[in-house]
Amino acid sequence: MEQARARDAGTPRPHASTHIPGQSAQSAQSARIPGQAGPVDVPAAESARPRVPEQARGEHTHSEPLAPGAASRSVQRHSVRGQILEALRSALVDGELLPGEVYSAPVLGDRFGVSATPVREAMQQLATEGAVEVVPNRGFRVTVRTARELAELAEVRALIEVPVMLRLARTVPAARWAELHPLAEATAKAAATGDRAEYAETDRAFHRAMLSLGGNDQLVMVADDLHRRSQWPLTTAPVFRRADLVADAAEHTALLEALIAQDLPVVQSLVREHFTGSDS
Repeated sequence: MEQARARDAGTPRPHASTHIPGQSAQSAQSARIPGQAGPVDVPAAESARPRVPEQARGEHTHSEPLAPGAASRSVQRHSVRGQILEALRSALVDGELLPGEVYSAPVLGDRFGVSATPVREAMQQLATEGAVEVVPNRGFRVTVRTARELAELAEVRALIEVPVMLRLARTVPAARWAELHPLAEATAKAAATGDRAEYAETDRAFHRAMLSLGGNDQLVMVADDLHRRSQWPLTTAPVFRRADLVADAAEHTALLEALIAQDLPVVQSLVREHFTGSDS
């Protein structure tokens, strides 16, 4: 839970620069994104395009016709932006993008082997989510967050999810809960490897699936956004303990078993504990 992570706050990682070092000579085929184990799957049109200033590429207004192939290039760029966005989110969870540090889109673009445009677009999305803030003429600063913010997020999530889960425990058939076992197992597998970014994704997937049984898509989206925000790092990097992830994942399995058995007192106890005693 968020409160426990706040208690475990430790010493920030040492670092020598406010930017991720640029690697302009690195090809798109071998570029690696922070938080992502393998290379970025960059479309050929993106990797083969020569590096030129943004303004020199030309931009269309609504009154200008699109050039042949422009729609295809737009889809390709969107795909690259999506890959980078997910990789940046993982880097935030892993603490590779440090709170308070400023990161330049062109420098990150060189490292990723792509132009600055999809990096900047991904960072703008992160800015709308509150993960970073725009620093004019410099780039994007990773938001500095506090233990109090994590505690507030935990409280809001509990206010939304706990009553919904208790209602669903009384109305959803046991067979529907049993269908979620693979998602609970995925969180346990990620926890066992100690992969925090993978655990964050599988943890949110499990919670989304449970809440979706209520049929309220808006509630699922709001809860998932709050969940994602609760996974971003504190001002100081927390002391990482794989055992915390393993214990949290075990609660998922225990909760499913109680739901299948329709043991409401145990369900209530586990649901409330899940928001006050661990990271999820």
